[in-house]
Amino acid sequence: MICVSIGRGRHRHMIAEHRHLVENGAQLVELRLDYLNGEPNIKRLVAERPGAVVISCRRRRDGGKWSRGEEQRLLLLRTAIAEGVEYVDLEDDVAGQVPRFGKTKRIVSLHDFRKTPSDLEAIHARLCALDPDVVKICTMANHPGDNLRMLRLVRGSSVPTVGLCMGDIGIPSRILTGKFGAPFTYATFHQERALAPGQLSYDEMTDVYRYDQINDQTEIFGVIADPVGHSLSPLIHNAAFGRMNMNRVYLPFRVPRESLSEFIEQAGELAIQGLSVTIPHKETILEKLTQLDDAVRGIGAANTVVFKDDQRLGFNTDSSAALSSIEEAIAGDPKIASDGGLPGATALVLGAGGVGKAIAYGLLQRKAQVVVADGDSERARDLAKRLDCRSIEWPLRHTVIADLLANATPVGMHPNVDESPFEEHYLRSSMIVFDAIYNPENTLLIKNARSRGCKVITGVDMFVRQARMQFKLFTGEDGPADLMRDVIKRATAAVRF
Repeated sequence: MICVSIGRGRHRHMIAEHRHLVENGAQLVELRLDYLNGEPNIKRLVAERPGAVVISCRRRRDGGKWSRGEEQRLLLLRTAIAEGVEYVDLEDDVAGQVPRFGKTKRIVSLHDFRKTPSDLEAIHARLCALDPDVVKICTMANHPGDNLRMLRLVRGSSVPTVGLCMGDIGIPSRILTGKFGAPFTYATFHQERALAPGQLSYDEMTDVYRYDQINDQTEIFGVIADPVGHSLSPLIHNAAFGRMNMNRVYLPFRVPRESLSEFIEQAGELAIQGLSVTIPHKETILEKLTQLDDAVRGIGAANTVVFKDDQRLGFNTDSSAALSSIEEAIAGDPKIASDGGLPGATALVLGAGGVGKAIAYGLLQRKAQVVVADGDSERARDLAKRLDCRSIEWPLRHTVIADLLANATPVGMHPNVDESPFEEHYLRSSMIVFDAIYNPENTLLIKNARSRGCKVITGVDMFVRQARMQFKLFTGEDGPADLMRDVIKRATAAVRF
């Protein structure tokens, strides 16, 4: 079950949002009295309530907005109990001052906006001694391992416990707490009105992550990155799991570079079955893998990990996805195909990071003549040496007479959509231009290439192909290409509905 927090300045707005949520399936809402302008009117809020409520009134030190007297706040909480609301939320330091009465259940809560304390079990035991029906502990996640510590606490508790970690590192705990035994989790009414750091909206929890379908048998997948908030992989994979009625969920895991080793070691306890891997972990994760496919060994980077028994299997779907996109475009153009396609063609690859490595490797496997350029000249030289191809300094990239231009840099990615890694007047109509960026699909480079008459390939095609390959590795089944493409285009506003 999801408890949806509502924080509005006017009673009528709070009542209207409560009604709207119930109409859309919400079973429990939290009415945040501290957000109301003026004196809260409990009776007005709950007299004709359409569904169950939690009444809370947070002080500023607990992450709320209440700045008036403490006696007045406690009176509001007692009034809510007298009105027979389903739950009242009491912070640990005042729970003893508000006695149990009637059928109202007591949530005894603690919030720590700085850290996840090392003594979680002792804190939990102290809260359990305060006559709770539900214990709620919300702490700030500073390390991915904080999620696991919190979920362990939830799983091992004999008292119903909602354990959540805040912040973007803590998002997985919000989605998985029910799997580990929590009676409910928390979400916000709208993604732009989060009432706590890292809080997801009700629509995200239901439509993307299908929270109420997660159970103790649900298999966990996800993407690890830092940052990870921009990733659209959760949208695509969760939509595919839903279409195919799979008891699986795909999560965003923000994993700082220094936490990678610990996270991989803890993956088994989190029941993680597979991971997509992106910046900055594609190269460093290799030391944590027990088996690598040929592409990973050749490229020196992995973008997919599958956990099988006690093995960690590494794959790279970027290379195959990029090259299949390029080869399909070539096959569909009689002139380019008649010129021989990739064998012998000169390919300029911009970017020597994980995607650039994958594209350069794939092109070399297809007998293209590859030239690599990167803003970090040393990185470009290292890649050229590794793959036995040529590199040039970044300012000289326009001097290459290329048949194929492949952008594997982030230049032009949202929100910097007015940038291009290659100046327009150097584009020739005979060139194939491929941009691995998928958000937006129509980057400035792609727009310029079209205006110059070039054959273009967008990053959406590559993204969908690599996602389908990952889906196959994760599940053994083919992912729904039409759905995946539709989801990515909607998310990047490449099409309008």
